[in-house]
Amino acid sequence: MTEQAVDSYRAAFKGRFENVLRWEQLDALWAVLQQDAAGGWYIYAVGEAPPQLPADEALVKSFIGEIDQLLRKEHAEDYCGVVFADSMDSPRFVKIFDPHNLGVSCGFSDNPPLPGWILSKLPPVDLQAPVNLPANRRRWWNRLIGA
Repeated sequence: MTEQAVDSYRAAFKGRFENVLRWEQLDALWAVLQQDAAGGWYIYAVGEAPPQLPADEALVKSFIGEIDQLLRKEHAEDYCGVVFADSMDSPRFVKIFDPHNLGVSCGFSDNPPLPGWILSKLPPVDLQAPVNLPANRRRWWNRLIGA
């Protein structure tokens, strides 16, 4: 990967994002992503090796269904607030925070937590997560991608 590609990804990662505050907003975002599931999405589980190729349409749709279930089960709040997209209507970068590793995901922090998962149109670069995925998340991820 070129240095320019790495810089582009990191710039997109640090760019402007909209917080998906309500579950209805998440449903709408998922619908947009489902419509574009064959659009060259990379699915990156932060802490694992970044994928080299975009996911196929079936994996994107499966991931959306699985991550939606996980978020609704493990973030048992009447609001979402753990998903951020660069655009709700035409997303190219989506950060999904793990409900069990939120830290200070909004507001200001010198060391904000990394998202658990990223969907992006750009090939991802290793964000050097400070710890590996917990065993339960790694099993979930490996089951999802068929590893």
